[in-house]
Amino acid sequence: MLEFAIGTGRVGLPLSVRGLDVSGIELSPHMVDQLRGKPGADALEIVIGDMTTARVPGSFTLVYLVWNAIMNVTTQQEQIAVFRNASAHLAPGGRFVVEVDVPQVGRVQPGELGRVFAFSDHHVGIDTFDDPIGQIAWSHHWFEANGEWGRHSAPFRYIWPSEMDLMGELAGLRLQERWSGWKKEPFTQDSTEQVAIYRKVD
Repeated sequence: MLEFAIGTGRVGLPLSVRGLDVSGIELSPHMVDQLRGKPGADALEIVIGDMTTARVPGSFTLVYLVWNAIMNVTTQQEQIAVFRNASAHLAPGGRFVVEVDVPQVGRVQPGELGRVFAFSDHHVGIDTFDDPIGQIAWSHHWFEANGEWGRHSAPFRYIWPSEMDLMGELAGLRLQERWSGWKKEPFTQDSTEQVAIYRKVD
C-alpha cells in the first residue's frame, strides 16, 4: 500500500508494524526526518516529493490519503492530478481511499465570515471561507502552551463529494463506497466527513 502525505508516519507506521508493506510520499523533508527517527521506520520506502507528481516504483493494491490532506492542494487541477497520480500507482482493481471533511459552507450564517470549529482552554479554531469561487478557505488556530498563545493559519481547498467522484472518473477510478467514518456509518446529507473508496477500472 502507498500513503500520500505520509507525514511523520502516524498511520503508515502502525500498519507496517502489523505486517503490511507500506510506502509513502511526503512533501516535507522535516516530517520525513521525524518519521525516520521512529522505531520500525526502516521498513518503509519513502519518496520526498509532491503527491501530484512524485512516483514510487512498483504498483499497489491500495493508495490512501487521510486527515483532510487532499485539501492542502489548493487548486482543482492539482487535486485532479492527485487522483491521476493515485491511479497511475494502482494495479487494475486497486483502490484509492480518501478521508476528507464534507464542506461546511452552508453552516455559516449570512453576514458571518466564518465558523468556530474548536473552542477550549488551550485551543481555538476558526475556519473562514474567503474565496467561494475557488473554494478556498483558511483554517486559523490559536494554541496555548506554557501560558503563551501562538497562532497558525493555512489555506485549504474544500472539495464536494460529487466533485471528487468526477475527479475519480477523469483518472479512471470509479466510486465503490462512501461512508461517514471508518466504522462504515451511512453517508447522508447531514454527514460532516467522508471516507470514499474508488476502484481502478480494469
